[in-house]
Amino acid sequence: MNAPEVSRRLPDATHVRLRPEILATPPYRQGKPAAADAFKLSSNENPFPPLPGVIDAIVAASDVNRYPDAAATALRQRLAAEHGVDENEIHVGAGSVALLSQFIQAAAGPGDEVLYSWRSFEAYPGLVTVAGATSVQVPNTPDGEHDLDAMAAAITDRTRVLIVCTPNNPTGTTVSADDFDAFMARVPESVLVLLDEAYVEFVRDDAAVNGLDVVGRYANLVILRTFSKAYGLAGLRVGWAIGPVRLLDAARACAIPLSVTGTAQAAAIASLDSADELLERVEQLVVRREHVVSALRAQGWSVPDTQANFVWLPTGDQTDAAAAALAEHGIVSRPFAGSGIRISIGEPESVDKLLAATDGIVKTLPSGHGARTIG
Repeated sequence: MNAPEVSRRLPDATHVRLRPEILATPPYRQGKPAAADAFKLSSNENPFPPLPGVIDAIVAASDVNRYPDAAATALRQRLAAEHGVDENEIHVGAGSVALLSQFIQAAAGPGDEVLYSWRSFEAYPGLVTVAGATSVQVPNTPDGEHDLDAMAAAITDRTRVLIVCTPNNPTGTTVSADDFDAFMARVPESVLVLLDEAYVEFVRDDAAVNGLDVVGRYANLVILRTFSKAYGLAGLRVGWAIGPVRLLDAARACAIPLSVTGTAQAAAIASLDSADELLERVEQLVVRREHVVSALRAQGWSVPDTQANFVWLPTGDQTDAAAAALAEHGIVSRPFAGSGIRISIGEPESVDKLLAATDGIVKTLPSGHGARTIG
């Protein structure tokens, strides 16, 4: 389709005063679309289509001429009943990233610090900047894990929010339950801790922390989850948080009113009704993930122990070239320049294409750029 003809030019607004830190912040970059003969493995989407029951719920929620329930009451009640808490201890937002934004804005402002591991979810820096706060990024370990000792040591009197992402996006590594408890013992009670568990349904490591097991243990802890990944509702934007009412009320005060649509709420409830079937699909993706990881390591890749629905290739300064090679094989990935490439676990048909591409790429990488010596 041709671009529409521009009949007039709007002013460039050069003299409007905007925050310089916002102008210097790049916008969130969505995964690139894929051509008809390629596979989009750049956004960690669930490759399965919605279940018929979920589609029926979406169609039935057709009164889009009416505002949705701003409090997402039915969904909150359902989640509260499932997890044995009061409905006021559940907060629903337009995806977990919206919840992150609300909690950061509720706790941190100019002069305050928000601390997180890096590299981690790429939206974190922008959310902190929008709040007017300062990011403190603690480097991952060489294996792509959170360095919890270094994170605890980086806490200062200015620290207001601390984010732990497990499984970590984009490396896929987890924080163990024992390490998390030891870490929380070093975190002041005045610091809000957000445990970002967008990919928790894909975890098969029994040692990994599960937020639902620890949420009632700490008064400064909030757990964030989403229906976008395991439940396949990425396009409807619905996530949820569980934690103390005082903290959730602060986030609710920062929320954009009516941002969770009625369609999203209905689809989330229908997804909970079909949880067993949906989680069977998750198990298929986990099996596919383990196959891909095993094959990558056999090719010579040094792949972190991912517990998410993606793998991480540490390609370093060869990242752009490696991503281009993947694209030539019909694999759209998410490259992070100078660091590595995140590749989602997608359709079964994508696996052979992916592994054919990575087999050629790893042979061309200099030592230390994703390759390892095979004994």
